Amino acid sequence: MTGQDSATAIRPPSFQDGGAAVFDWLRTMRGQHPVHRDQHGVWHLFRHADVSRAINDPGMFSSDQSRVMPDAARWTRGNLNSIDPPAHRDLRRLVSQAFTPHVVDSLRPRIVRVCDDLLDGVADVDEWDVVDALARPLPVIVIAQLLGIPDSDRELLGTWSDRLLSTQLDYRSPAESAVVYERATQDLNQYLLEHCRDRRRYPRDDLISNLVTAEAEGRRLADVEVINFAGLLLMAGHISTTALLGNTVLCLQENPHAAEEVRADRDLVPALIEEVLRYRSPFAMVGRFTTVDVHIGDQIVPAGSVVTPWLLSANHDERQFEDPERFDLHRDPKPRLAFGHGVHFCLGAPLARLEARVALAALLDRFADVRVAPGSELAFHEHSIFAAKSIPVTVRRETTR
Repeated sequence: MTGQDSATAIRPPSFQDGGAAVFDWLRTMRGQHPVHRDQHGVWHLFRHADVSRAINDPGMFSSDQSRVMPDAARWTRGNLNSIDPPAHRDLRRLVSQAFTPHVVDSLRPRIVRVCDDLLDGVADVDEWDVVDALARPLPVIVIAQLLGIPDSDRELLGTWSDRLLSTQLDYRSPAESAVVYERATQDLNQYLLEHCRDRRRYPRDDLISNLVTAEAEGRRLADVEVINFAGLLLMAGHISTTALLGNTVLCLQENPHAAEEVRADRDLVPALIEEVLRYRSPFAMVGRFTTVDVHIGDQIVPAGSVVTPWLLSANHDERQFEDPERFDLHRDPKPRLAFGHGVHFCLGAPLARLEARVALAALLDRFADVRVAPGSELAFHEHSIFAAKSIPVTVRRETTR
């Protein structure tokens, strides 16, 4: 049996033990099967160099789902994650006019207020769930306010986002997957369409208004593009911040020396967030589709193949990071791939980082200690999201500051 044939029997382990099994599996795959075709014909990439190449070369590794799911063309318009240059470049130029670094930076006071309000809700409770109380509602509230959606509808947005989160598409059954996706997004898309049409008639000071009025070289965004971009921002922004905050709590629990360092020196908070993004990347993997036959390592990946670059594995690659299983706040700044890279680098990454930094500062200010509640059995997401669904914590309020 060849190395390639033996590799087809290897499957990813569950995330349910919190990561130990998948870290071991990824280490084995990087060493023995760095380019691996699984039993379904999907090709998996594990080493940093190969993952980086795949997510940086849209010419060979397409993000366009319609290549394998023709019906997907209806929901890829306006979705930066699902289109390639030159359409991607033109769309990003338009949405970047509305979603600028200044817009993100201006959200800090609002994020501070939201964090304070959410933590006020557990002010008299010694044990609570950090995901339910803070990590999940924070990005939904912030993004809803950014888009100009009423606070009274935020629970609807959270419900629709969770529905999308639980939706898994199977590229081997494109017609069925299209139906599943349409059902999962129908209510959200209709809701966003109504807001989009309203802003075209009555513009306001919000992101949807900015999107419908953005113009580049005489072109403006169509309604479907505004809807799909807003939906992407809601879902990806929600997931990335929720996972990042939860993963930060877990990393501090597992590495008390890091917790002590950050409490002693708040200037280390940005470094902490970056190391969490490396060590517990919110998205374990992404998807690509080869446009031509591609030579990777000692394998030829045929044109038209589904490819899964493992971001989590790349961020633990011994060839890129010294002692990668050590959580280290003082690592040299090397290219982490948690939010992708190149043309598909996550547009919402600065917002996720800002929300995580503000929320962590609020936790440090309010509590002298935040620990996972003893005896808690954490349930983790499966598939591509590497994060706990809930994290019960116990807190101590007497601060040392």
